[in-house]
Amino acid sequence: SSGINAEYGEKAKKTTVVLKSNVIIDVKPWDDETDMKELESAVRGVEMECLVWGNSKRVEIGFGSKKLQICTCIVDDLEGLFDLEENIMALEDYVQSVDIAAHNKI
Repeated sequence: SSGINAEYGEKAKKTTVVLKSNVIIDVKPWDDETDMKELESAVRGVEMECLVWGNSKRVEIGFGSKKLQICTCIVDDLEGLFDLEENIMALEDYVQSVDIAAHNKI
């Protein structure tokens, strides 16, 4: 029976599913004088286990102000969105607010 248990254990290891999410985050600066390149650099500097930054763009939000919209992929079991938002909000010299624009399981 130990052979069967060992075989079952091997199969269980192979079928582990890693749940990931694709997330689009809106990062709003304090005002139109915030250096958006520095803001993006600071955001991309946020490191968490298995966090991968993707494409980004600047989106007009009115009165000459823009927000940073940035994509990321996270492993659901390793990072929480709340932790990621908190880490970005900690960049208080640049960041006024953080919103999750889209969150899709992949």
